[in-house]
Amino acid sequence: MAGSPKRRVAVIGGGIFGVSSALHLARLGAEVTLVTDGPIASGASSRSLAWLNSARYRSRAYHDLRMAGLDRYHTLAHANPSANWLRFDGALTWDADEAENEIDAVFAYETSIGYAALKLEPGEIAAVTPGVDAAAVTKQGAIFNPAEGWVDLPSLIRLLLIQFEAMGGRLVPNAGKARIIVEGGRARGALLGDGTRVESDAVLLATGPSVPQSLAENGIHLPDQTPIALLVKTKPHAHPLRAVLNTPRVAVRPTPDGGFVLDSAWSEEGIVTAEDGTHSFPPGTTERLLEEASAVLEGRPRLELESYAMGPKPIPADGDPVFGELAEIPGYFVAFSHSGATLGLIAGEMLAREIATGEAYPMLAPFRASRFK
Repeated sequence: MAGSPKRRVAVIGGGIFGVSSALHLARLGAEVTLVTDGPIASGASSRSLAWLNSARYRSRAYHDLRMAGLDRYHTLAHANPSANWLRFDGALTWDADEAENEIDAVFAYETSIGYAALKLEPGEIAAVTPGVDAAAVTKQGAIFNPAEGWVDLPSLIRLLLIQFEAMGGRLVPNAGKARIIVEGGRARGALLGDGTRVESDAVLLATGPSVPQSLAENGIHLPDQTPIALLVKTKPHAHPLRAVLNTPRVAVRPTPDGGFVLDSAWSEEGIVTAEDGTHSFPPGTTERLLEEASAVLEGRPRLELESYAMGPKPIPADGDPVFGELAEIPGYFVAFSHSGATLGLIAGEMLAREIATGEAYPMLAPFRASRFK
């Protein structure tokens, strides 16, 4: 990365990457304008399972970045011990009873790199993490990762936004689609939906699934495999489960109000996108998700639907994040990643330092957009 330190910064996007980066920039003394197309936390951050982890297989560089992300969350949890929106009660994972079951191999890999993991037989689970129906666990057993947890991203974003505005940051909500202004070969600010021009020395584009489309407007191709995802929320239900569950048919995560949020691969695959861009799912999908969740919970409780959210889930083409300045357009920074929850705090911190100082952050080197060329 070349160039002098940036002082005026426009951050486009009101999700976890945008708000986290804006706050860290304000802490570094930058003059920050945070622009959102709609309400804060109304996009992908509102539809995230928000499981905090670095489980299973990934590149070592990606694992290290996620571990740094977990570190920042543990620090935040220590400073907010009574927060009901950030919990570290572990996560339990098991695979289907078929030839592709990888539980033993995953356990060996995780322990080989020092990632905290316990291999549990079905009968051992209740003593380690309550609330699970042991009969639902396949005979190969499960992995419990005690250092993992979850966050309610809208609650976290609201907290970060309060701190951002207290530091003098400027919020421009409901501004419609913003277009990045590129003049003289570099980013110069953002043009808002009503024609207002926000002048800046650098711009961070953190608009989740719409990042590739916005980049294309400036001639930058960023391959992605963004699917349409469905997140179901149940009504509050008194239950002992505290851990995140990742099972063959459903993922389950507690919520601050005592309910659960649910998602799955099969429900995602059933979503249909119409020609007008609207999304729908087959009848009975939410009911099946509720039944699948009940089947893995102790006592097999009757879960009731409170709400659901559906929309694009940002995933770069190779699965790894895209962070940092574009090689083709100085002053134009991007944040585009599937793991927004786990990386939200650390990515905001690192991107802010790059933008404010003009110095590249070494841990982000493998995650530049230029790797797709």
